[in-house]
Amino acid sequence: MNNYSTIGFGGFSAFPPVIKNLLIINLLAFLAMFLADSQLLRWFALWPLRADFFLIHQIITYSFLHGGLSHIFFNMFALWMFGMQLENTWGSRRFLIYYFSCVVGAALVQLIATFLTNQVYPTVGASGGVFGILLAFGMMFPDREIMLLFPPIPIKAKYFVIGYGVIELFFATSGLQPGVANLAHLGGMVSGIFLILYWRGKLPIKPKYTSYY
Repeated sequence: MNNYSTIGFGGFSAFPPVIKNLLIINLLAFLAMFLADSQLLRWFALWPLRADFFLIHQIITYSFLHGGLSHIFFNMFALWMFGMQLENTWGSRRFLIYYFSCVVGAALVQLIATFLTNQVYPTVGASGGVFGILLAFGMMFPDREIMLLFPPIPIKAKYFVIGYGVIELFFATSGLQPGVANLAHLGGMVSGIFLILYWRGKLPIKPKYTSYY
C-alpha cells in the first residue's frame, strides 16, 4: 500500500472532487446561515424524533450546517487534511459512500440519544463524518505520524485515533461537554469501523468483492 507522502505529484490531488465539493457546499451553507439562520435550522438541522420539525432528509443535511466559525473551520480542516488522502487512495465513489455512511450513522445514534433523554435541541455539523474519516485514516495509515497543535509533538495515527475515541467516550458519559454531540461523533467512528470491516470481508455478511480497504 502506497502511503502517498507527496501532494500534487504522481496522480495525488490535494483537492479531489468529493472533498472539493463538500468544502464548497459546507462553506455556502455557512454563508447562507447569516441570511436565513432560523429557516435553515428548522428544515435542515437534525431535530429529535419527538420534535415537530423532524424530517427524514435531516439525517444528511444536518452535516452541512455549523454553529460557528471555529466549528466549521476545524471540521473542514480535518475533512481536507485526512479526507483527501483517503479519497486519493480509495477513489471518489468509495470515499463518498464511506463519508455519508458515517454521517447517517452518527445521525441515527444522535436520534436514539435524544429520544432516550427527551432532548429537543437540533444537531448540526459534519463532525460525525469527520470522526469516521479520522477512524479510517488510523486504520489505513496506522503508522503515519501526525503533528499535534497542542502539545506540538508527533504521534502515530493509530494512537491519535484511539486517544480521540477515548476522549469522546469520556465526554459522552460524563456530561462535561453539554451541547456537544459526543455520542454522534462515536457513532460516526463505529459506522466507519463496520463499513471498513465489511469491505475487508471480516463480517458475517460478505461483500461481492473483498479488498484491503
